[in-house]
Amino acid sequence: MSSTLQGFLSTSMSANMGDVSEETQDFAIEAWHEDGRWSIASLPDPDDLTHIIDRLKKQQTNGGAVALIAIDDEFFLAIRVLGTHVKFFISDITCAIDYEVAAEFLELADIDQPEEDDEPLPAGDLDIFSDLGLQSMELSTICDDADLFPDEQIEAIASRLGFGDDLAELLES
Repeated sequence: MSSTLQGFLSTSMSANMGDVSEETQDFAIEAWHEDGRWSIASLPDPDDLTHIIDRLKKQQTNGGAVALIAIDDEFFLAIRVLGTHVKFFISDITCAIDYEVAAEFLELADIDQPEEDDEPLPAGDLDIFSDLGLQSMELSTICDDADLFPDEQIEAIASRLGFGDDLAELLES
């Protein structure tokens, strides 16, 4: 995990929960594209998917809104709202076996729950960012890179979409 993200998580934890001995690895950001530029903000609760979707729907922008959510050092979720259409993507479907938030995500996305012997593969709309320049093969490659943690995968996606510097600035603040 990058030191920038670790600092963000530590600051976020102490600001939101007081003195806690155990750090969480979860974080969520929202990004929206309007008039040729990206804006981003942190989301308060990475596990509250319904609230995240509602927030994205309130971003009435011409480019839609995106949420990128890292859960532990295991997987990430992407949600994109464009008008009334909601797209879903999970980096590893098998995480729904062990993580309630991933199981809820699959239910919201109307994706079948995995079986114990399923392969750890991405699921959902692989073309979630295609119109923004991140094609399905590139997204799949990011997910398949065993050397990247979910926060680093999100950083790669943000950089490819054009708000990597904004994300780094948000995580540093």
